[in-house]
Amino acid sequence: MNGHSDCHQYDIALPSIATQLELTDFDADRQLLDLSGTSLVIFTSQGCAACRYARQQLPHLGLAVDRLVWIDAQENSGLVQRYEVFRLPALFVVRNGEFFGALHTGLAPADLRQALTEALARAPEELP
Repeated sequence: MNGHSDCHQYDIALPSIATQLELTDFDADRQLLDLSGTSLVIFTSQGCAACRYARQQLPHLGLAVDRLVWIDAQENSGLVQRYEVFRLPALFVVRNGEFFGALHTGLAPADLRQALTEALARAPEELP
C-alpha cells in the first residue's frame, strides 16, 4: 500500500441481511418451524417486475428480521394455496415457528418497517 487511503464510493457496502434462504413445498414447513428469530417470507415469480425489485432491494433495507425466505410461487403451488397468495410479491412474517400473518404494504422501507412492527404486535397463529 502507498500509505494513504484510496476510498471510493464502491468500497462502501450497504448493510444487508446476510441470511437468505430459498424454500420449497418440500422443506418450508420444517424450516420455518425450526428456525429461531424472525423470518420475512416472500413469495415471488421470475416474470414479476415488482418481485425482481423486492429481491434486489429487500436485503439492503435494514429490516428488523433475521433472514429473508424466498419462495418461488410458480414452483410451489402447495405453499401458494396454503398461504392464500393472490398477488406478488406476497410477504409474511414468521417468528420462532409462529405465524404473524401477511404484510399488506408496498416495498417502501418506512412502510415495510411499520407493517413489520404491526404484524409482530399481533397474536401469533400456527403456520398455514
